[in-house]
Amino acid sequence: MKRKRRHAKVRAKVQGTSERPRLTVFRSNKNIYAQVIDDSQSVTLAQANDLKETKGTKQEKATAVGKAIAEAAKAKGVESVVFDRAGYLFAGRVKALAEGAREAGLKF
Repeated sequence: MKRKRRHAKVRAKVQGTSERPRLTVFRSNKNIYAQVIDDSQSVTLAQANDLKETKGTKQEKATAVGKAIAEAAKAKGVESVVFDRAGYLFAGRVKALAEGAREAGLKF
């Protein structure tokens, strides 16, 4: 419940546009997922997850997902995004995903 309340506060301030879509993160106990969303058109532009990754720690998988989402977003012509941490603390796997996306050239 606390995370949902924090996520609602973040979403009230963060909007994805066509120029700067929203990069949102969902983290379960086993996996991590990322989407690039254009809220003005209600369209998901790109997505990535670690469901097919079998090797590595959760941190390494999150970094790989960050790099994959950046590549998928760049293929759609997206260079910069607004980061939506979805109520999670900016630490651990969420931070690793963000750093992986930045390494691959996504700006936020």
